[in-house]
Amino acid sequence: MNQRSFASAEYAMKRKRTRREKFLADMERVVPWARLIAVIEPLYPTSGRVGRQPIGVPRMLRMYCLQQWYGLADEALEDALYDSQALRDFVGIDLSRESVPDATTLLKFRRLLLDNDLTKALFEEINAHLAEQGLLMRAGTIVDATIIAAPSSTKNEGNRRDPEMHQTKKGNAW
Repeated sequence: MNQRSFASAEYAMKRKRTRREKFLADMERVVPWARLIAVIEPLYPTSGRVGRQPIGVPRMLRMYCLQQWYGLADEALEDALYDSQALRDFVGIDLSRESVPDATTLLKFRRLLLDNDLTKALFEEINAHLAEQGLLMRAGTIVDATIIAAPSSTKNEGNRRDPEMHQTKKGNAW
């Protein structure tokens, strides 16, 4: 039986949904979690070894995704999970029963993904899922706005200002 803690019950009663909660709800809905877990599970350590029992793949994958989406280091993600009820709910952690996996555990999970080329496999699985939905993911282009020296906009044939040309001030010079 999953009984809620007082803190999570109080959090659930708040009236406003934050942007973070909305984003995480969207990710919960659109990410093909079962397919991604199936890619990782064959290479993930199982129980029966000496020492701490491994954290489940679903929880580690969700933590890894949070780290990528929010650009967090291992330690920063650990702290964020302690700080944010929304992040804990997404990962499935109830602090009244368990602690947040530490930064070293996340580091080992990331190394498992990288050493076995699983990040590429996850990307391919997401692309396959999107293709089934009739969607396409492709790389974008970053455009760098650079300030260049140009003649005055009134030095043209008609001696009129070009409506598409704009000025900017850099230091004390226009």
